[in-house]
Amino acid sequence: MKTFSQFITEAYDKDVMGSSQIRKQGEGGRIGSNRKKSEPEKRRMKAVGDGKTVPAKTYKDRKDIGSQRQTSTREQQPEKERGSARKTQLDSAKEERKKAALARIAAKKGSKPAPEKKKTPSASELLSKKKKSEVSPNYTQQKASGKTRAERDKIRGEGERYLKSIMKDQETEKYKKETGQNPDSKGRTKILGRVNKRMK
Repeated sequence: MKTFSQFITEAYDKDVMGSSQIRKQGEGGRIGSNRKKSEPEKRRMKAVGDGKTVPAKTYKDRKDIGSQRQTSTREQQPEKERGSARKTQLDSAKEERKKAALARIAAKKGSKPAPEKKKTPSASELLSKKKKSEVSPNYTQQKASGKTRAERDKIRGEGERYLKSIMKDQETEKYKKETGQNPDSKGRTKILGRVNKRMK
């Protein structure tokens, strides 16, 4: 009778088994399984310029693989005794009730009306106020340009400079019509101020 390991060895080629994408528990000295995506599984891309994109970079393995970290080093530990926060909460609630009672007694003695009790909204009321953001059915995702940030900034800068030069010519012509003369240094400063205001 064949054992399970013998059956697997015969059923699968050793070369295929060695190069398969199946991840083993504790691979690379890890305590848990390796959850990183392999190169073919990656979907996140980055632009490298000239309209080309490549998969995002792979990160190195951590140096502390295989060592179990203590909870105290990862999470904030309580600084006060257990139940101290609850006690503070109860004391403040008691103080509020005392103030409300004194205000009612003062209202009975005098002519002032008693303060109205604040209405606490229920959970369903709070949830009903929240608006759900609906996605437009006409929305289409913007296609990646394949250009790096520096390339995009360069194109945008060229466009802004070209637009600014057009506006500068327009404002200069307007100044000439208003004053009947070419702009001096003070006039040029005024023109640039108008252009910058329009560019905002």
